[in-house]
Amino acid sequence: MVKRGVSAYSYTEQYGITMNLEDIFEEMLDIGATGIEILGNTHIDNYPHVSDAWFENWQRMLKEYNVEPAEYGHWVDSRLFEGSELTVEESVEALERDFKIANKLGFKVLRTKLGVIDDNLTPVGNWREFIKAALPLAEKYNVKMCPEIHSPTILNSQMIRDYIDFIKETNTKYFGLNIDFSIFQTGDNSLVGFGQEDWVGPPCEHSKVEELIPLLPYVYCCHAKFLRMDETFNEVVIPYKEIVKVLQENNWDGYLISEYEGPKRNIPGFTSDQIRRHHVMLKNLLEEVK
Repeated sequence: MVKRGVSAYSYTEQYGITMNLEDIFEEMLDIGATGIEILGNTHIDNYPHVSDAWFENWQRMLKEYNVEPAEYGHWVDSRLFEGSELTVEESVEALERDFKIANKLGFKVLRTKLGVIDDNLTPVGNWREFIKAALPLAEKYNVKMCPEIHSPTILNSQMIRDYIDFIKETNTKYFGLNIDFSIFQTGDNSLVGFGQEDWVGPPCEHSKVEELIPLLPYVYCCHAKFLRMDETFNEVVIPYKEIVKVLQENNWDGYLISEYEGPKRNIPGFTSDQIRRHHVMLKNLLEEVK
């Protein structure tokens, strides 16, 4: 079943200023979103240490607002230091640190950001070695590592083929994909402006929605990226109707995590309004396809 969630990242401009984590939970309850994504180093006080008080409050909010842990965002900072990369052992250590946190907080799906070597988001050369070495730990903590497939990456690419080949070769259920809907963006970013300053991103090649179908068995979560919701509850540059239809018709089971990444996020209340519109659209589309 396709479910609706929210990424706390969407509230970046407000978080810690006008909103806290419980404010996000309150908004999720109001719009009927049942799954939350947090970023470990942003939304956990004193990360990577989880205090008893923070954990108890986390458990309380999950129960009180009828929300479940949907996806935990973390990084393997392979290129943290210029001129060097983390070794396999150092990378596995970083992964296990977050496996433990995610497991404690109840997350089973991880958005695992790998270090990249270019603007096309090509992962570091030793990703296979450290991911393979971490698979027994992922099984131990019952977490699935999912690199985010994000624009300018396209589905018909060697990167995706490499990921799928790795999954097949290792026969693992603990490594998969997070599909970010930016890969379906039409590229007409001039539509995204809100009448004051147009936000114009670089033109890039986009994937066809039907290319997602053979990958769905390996997709454990989707970032339902959106840049602008208009007055009629439509996203202006991402073909949501086609995406939701493909997911529903192929019986995909997982969360669509709303991730707002449009302009003007520092206007009080603006992000909340955009997320509400996004969930009106998602709810309508999910019911329409049934």
